[in-house]
Amino acid sequence: MTGDGTRVVHAGLPAPVPGRPFLPGPVFAAPYHLDPVEGPGEDGYGRPDNPTRRSLEAAIGELEGGAVRAFASGQAAITALLLSVLRPGDTVMLPADGYFTVRAFAEGTLRELGVDTVLAPTAGPYPSFEGVRLVLLETPANPGLDVCDLRAVSVAAHAAGTLVAVDNTTATPLGQRPLELGADVVVASGTKALTGHSDLLLGYLATRDDELLARATTWRAQTGGIPGAFDCWLAHRSLATLDLRLARQSANAAAVAGLLAGRADVTGLRWPGLATDASYAIAREQMRRVPGIVSFDLGSAERVARFLAASALVFAATSFGGLHTTADRRAQWGDDTAPGFVRLSCGIEDAADLLADLTAALDEA
Repeated sequence: MTGDGTRVVHAGLPAPVPGRPFLPGPVFAAPYHLDPVEGPGEDGYGRPDNPTRRSLEAAIGELEGGAVRAFASGQAAITALLLSVLRPGDTVMLPADGYFTVRAFAEGTLRELGVDTVLAPTAGPYPSFEGVRLVLLETPANPGLDVCDLRAVSVAAHAAGTLVAVDNTTATPLGQRPLELGADVVVASGTKALTGHSDLLLGYLATRDDELLARATTWRAQTGGIPGAFDCWLAHRSLATLDLRLARQSANAAAVAGLLAGRADVTGLRWPGLATDASYAIAREQMRRVPGIVSFDLGSAERVARFLAASALVFAATSFGGLHTTADRRAQWGDDTAPGFVRLSCGIEDAADLLADLTAALDEA
């Protein structure tokens, strides 16, 4: 297999043709010309059909190791999976410490549809999978960064007849490939590190299961949760630098974690790449690289506000995985975290500049 840098640069590109661009521009179309006799060919109408979207799906599929369907956002991809698989009377198991909007969706829409929810911490222990239709894992979990053993959980879930889905947003397919670790399906937000330029919303679902793929494809065609052609083109263009961006982000996170570990005024530090982190052993075993996200606690909402105001390089913003270092206080969004809990996403700035800025901002705060 070629290296990550080579794979992301060439993923999903057409065969070279003299006079044609490396990556064709976006195709903007609602209707396409039809054969007057045979009707639609590969492309008939823009909702189910778009060659720019297919190129992006092929590229992500090469990285995840499965067939891909792109959606308008990560949440659109996750809800497409849940609503196309689950039926009244089913039970779904969700991470108690994962993305809060998924739990809110389960507690609202899924409950109203007659689907029961069981919550389990990412790091375990897990309750019995008997009677569970689908388990959704998120590893590393957002925002607490716990990691679960995908191989072990997949084996236990499959023994009970449970489908296994993994939210791979935080790790990206260069960090881990859940389909190779036993998962049936991957869902993710491509808004974050996958595309990494803070300029588009995107989600996707990846699987090697033809039935799950068909369900997702039908769901998307009938509900219309598609990404636009220009967003797909931007995303495909951005994939080429994924290896470079992740390398710098991870290196910056290692430096930041080392800095924070030495400060008495910072508690609850988490980064799975630290040898002292509770998830280090599992992360080292199943992950190919650790993402550039660090979490910690500054003790109070007021100190977080002072820290963000004092920093010249850390933007106060939600989301993660972009070129710029950002941080936000997760309790304000609905996460079950302490008032001073911070999720910091390292960008691609020079590490020395970032460390100097963080030191000054923490001292001032």
